[in-house]
Amino acid sequence: MHILLAEDEQDMSRVLAAIFKHEGYDIDVAANGQEAVDLAKERSYDCMIMDVMMPVKDGLTALAEIRASGDATPVIMLTAKTEVDDRINGLDTGADDYLAKPFSVKELMARVRSQTRRHGAFNPGKMTLVNTTLDVEAAEVEAGNTISLSPKEARLLLYFMKNEGKSLDEISVYGHLGEEGTDHDQATVWLYVNYLKRKLASVQSDLTIEGQSGGPYKLVQCGVNGHGSH
Repeated sequence: MHILLAEDEQDMSRVLAAIFKHEGYDIDVAANGQEAVDLAKERSYDCMIMDVMMPVKDGLTALAEIRASGDATPVIMLTAKTEVDDRINGLDTGADDYLAKPFSVKELMARVRSQTRRHGAFNPGKMTLVNTTLDVEAAEVEAGNTISLSPKEARLLLYFMKNEGKSLDEISVYGHLGEEGTDHDQATVWLYVNYLKRKLASVQSDLTIEGQSGGPYKLVQCGVNGHGSH
């Protein structure tokens, strides 16, 4: 599970990062809103925890930019403010949950688990990027023609399509094969990545997957900025 924590109070940031790491989470820390936006563009997260009051770019502005990019990752806002209007502004900007300081770390972690479960359970019936449409329920991908996928391939391709252009580490890719909680297997990940890459090419998709065994992997558009072509 990969978490982004955007919090400018260094002591709180260190404590929260240490607790999440102790509980087995991977966590990246941003000291201001702009750093959070930049990290969200580069990497895939299962949940973001974001303070409202931050330097350079406040949390609401950062959240608005992240949502405008199409990123639907669950976001929990943290704030010292308790006014109802402030909470409404956060939710209206695209936050999924809101926690006022001071808060219980156990409650924050429970909310993270709740948001990631809810987000993980949501799969769109179909998703389209450039000329390529993935039908999740039918487990088919269509571009110039159509090919069937295994359920694991469909789940993995959805993960790649939701995170187009982002570097995805091998452990995250393995988890989205439905193997969360087990030691990742490099050979299995590489096998499925190659299956998907070949199937995308076989249907003349404008998408391909970059990366070597061991990752990271990235879904990119063929021929864009020097990326691969058929």
